[in-house]
This record gives sequence, structure tokens and C-alpha cells, in this order.
Amino acid sequence: MRIITLNEDTKKNLLSDLLKRSPSHYGSYEAVVAEIVERVRTEGDQAVFEYTRKFDRFELNEDNIQVTREEIREAYASLDPALIEVYKRSAANIRSFHEKQLRNTWLDTRPDGSILGQRITPIARAGVYVPGGKAAYPSSVLMNIIPARTAGVKEIIMTTPCGSDGRVNPGTLAAADIAGADKIYKIGGAQAVAAMAFGTASVPRVDKITGPGNIFVALAKKAVYGHVSIDSVAGPSEILVLADESANPRYVAADLLSQAEHDELASAILITTSPRLAEQVSAEADAFLQTLSRKEIISKSLENYGYILVAETMSDAIDAANEIASEHLEILTKDPFEVMTKIQNAGAIFLGEYSSEPLGDYFAGPNHILPTNGTAKFFSPLSVDDFIKKTSIISYSAEALEKVHEDIEAFAESEGLTAHANSIKVRFERS
Repeated sequence: MRIITLNEDTKKNLLSDLLKRSPSHYGSYEAVVAEIVERVRTEGDQAVFEYTRKFDRFELNEDNIQVTREEIREAYASLDPALIEVYKRSAANIRSFHEKQLRNTWLDTRPDGSILGQRITPIARAGVYVPGGKAAYPSSVLMNIIPARTAGVKEIIMTTPCGSDGRVNPGTLAAADIAGADKIYKIGGAQAVAAMAFGTASVPRVDKITGPGNIFVALAKKAVYGHVSIDSVAGPSEILVLADESANPRYVAADLLSQAEHDELASAILITTSPRLAEQVSAEADAFLQTLSRKEIISKSLENYGYILVAETMSDAIDAANEIASEHLEILTKDPFEVMTKIQNAGAIFLGEYSSEPLGDYFAGPNHILPTNGTAKFFSPLSVDDFIKKTSIISYSAEALEKVHEDIEAFAESEGLTAHANSIKVRFERS
């Protein structure tokens, strides 16, 4: 891995480089995605079937578009029972964590007869997109569906591409069943996002679409935003490790490569105050690379977006980490909790040498659908909040309104909205 001294120039260049990975920088694909979305919007099922035939090489139709209970039973039968139990234990941890995020409706009743409050209700129907093709991620199935189910969403539908034989990855199907998906459709790509956003004869229209995907899926979610809600327009995966001389270089290298193996656009960055650790981690990464199955992808990822930055002080390292605002941030220092208090921007923070990032990907419970490409500065992990609506409640008695009606009228009139003022004024006309 390349080793660079951290300064203002290298930080600026790094941030510029990382931003190139954002879906917002792939304008050349937008026209293709826009055409797919529009055709699905206007032609419905027929466009979905045509694109599935073209991209997935499967003759999809209204009779085979939805996964059957028999296919789900076959999926379970094809999996190692021990793996199914792992899925169930992971699901229990995810459910337990997200149940703590639940909010309650509240009302504030005052002596003058006014009532103010907030009502919490789940969205009616959620749509979850799950990648297929080169990689299938049952973990993402659990992370998307369980928060929605915990929030009380009435119907959860899932779309995921099938193979040319019409089959869906069995791990994906088992995880969807364990998490509580109501319907599963064999559709992938931008056409799946458009089908959920606008509805077709076969696929119901949803209120919100969540889940990761390739650049076509990301741009399709961006295109349908406003017609439906989305979680985010996610970019490639990324990890940043903050470490001092106390860190184990073998652990650091292993953790960096765990994200680099996702795809060629994944980012793996170490920021350390120890030049010696930098050299050790680079050597360990090279050694690991010779033994890992996704060697070619990892090598390309590190070549494109892998960095070891040597900072003069931990304060400089922390400042850079806050600027990068990484999806995953590991803190491997003498006192990781003290360093954590200075971190403002990160999707998820992993503290200490036994809190490796894959723990969060698969099992701990917090959601692994996280903000990427610096959006941790203003976005949060997927949560129960993504599947609820907050409705304000206002009720004033005549006594309560009389105390403030002149203030409201004055405010409205100052904005030139005399009908607003009149709406209040008529209630206090004297006959």
C-alpha cells in the first residue's frame, strides 16, 4: 500500500480522489437509467420482463415473477442448517438493537386547553432492493427488512435478480423469510427500483425504497426520489482506521483488506501517527494479498483508493478522519474511547482491536446500511426512523387561542398574508 505524509495538500487531494467514487459523478450512466425508469413507469410489467430478458437472460412473466413458498422451502433445504442458525442469531441481535430505537406518540396537554403532540405511524409499504449477480448478501437482507418490520410496516416487498435459470440465491431467500419479507420478486437493476417506485400489474407501488446496489440501482433510486422516499444514494464501501503505535499491524492490515475486497471502487485508508506501523501494515497487507480469494479485486481497490497516511499528531489524524467522514471507522489506539469523543463524522465507529468491522457487517446488531462518500456529515445509518412518519398534532381551545390571536394576526399581516390573519380574526369578531 502507498504510504503518504498527511498534510493539507495530501488531505485535499485525497478528498478529491474519494469524491470521484460518488454516484453523482457517473453522469454517463444517467441517460440509460432514465430511459429504463421511464419505460417501466409507462409500460409496467412488459418493460420489466424485457429488461430481465436482456440483462438477466431469464424469460420473466406474470406467472413466475414472484418467489413461491416452494422455492423458499427449497432454499432452506439447500443450505447448511448450521448457517441458517447463524442467520437466525444475527437476526435476533439486529432485532434487539433496533427495538431500542422505537419511538412513542406523545401529547402535551396544558391548563389553558391547548394540546400539542407528535403521532408516530409506520409507512404502509416498504420496498427493499437486494443485489444478486456477482455477489449476494443475506446480511443486507436482514439489515433492511428487520428495521422495517420492527417499525410496524404493514407490507414489506423485496426485489432481487435471479439467474438465467430463474433461481434466486438461497441464502438471500432464507434471510428474507427469517427477517419477515411478505413478497419477493425476481427483478434486479434499475427496472426493479422503477417497478417499486411506480408499481406495475405484478409489483405493488411502495412508499420507500432501501437497500444497496450497483451504479444503475443507485442512479435509479436518485431518479425516483420524490415519487417515493429512499434511504440514500449509496456509493462504494469504505473503511478508515485510526491507529497509533499500540495497534497490531496484522489486525489493521486484515481489516483494511476486508473492505477492499468488495469491489474495485472500495476505499481502505489507514491514518496513523506511527511511521513504523505504516511500514508494518503495508508489509502485512502485501502478505495477506497472496492468500485471499479476491486478490485481483483487492489489488485494484488498493491501487485506486488505498492509502496509508502518516500524521504528525493524533489531533491531525482526527481532523482528517472528520473531513473524510468514513462509512466505517475503526479506532485502534491506546485509549479508543477518548479518541471517539473527538469524532464528529462517521457512519459506524468500531472501538478496540476486537471490534473488527465485519462484526458490524454480520452480527453485532447495529445497522450496516451506512452513509458513504462523506455523507456521514449529514446522514445516519438505516434505522427504525427510516420507516416511520411523524405527524404533528395541534389543538387549541378558545381560551388558549384568544391569548395569542393578536400575535398571529400581526405576524401574518407582516408577511402580507391577510387571509391568514383573517382566519384567526373571524373567531374573535364581536357582534
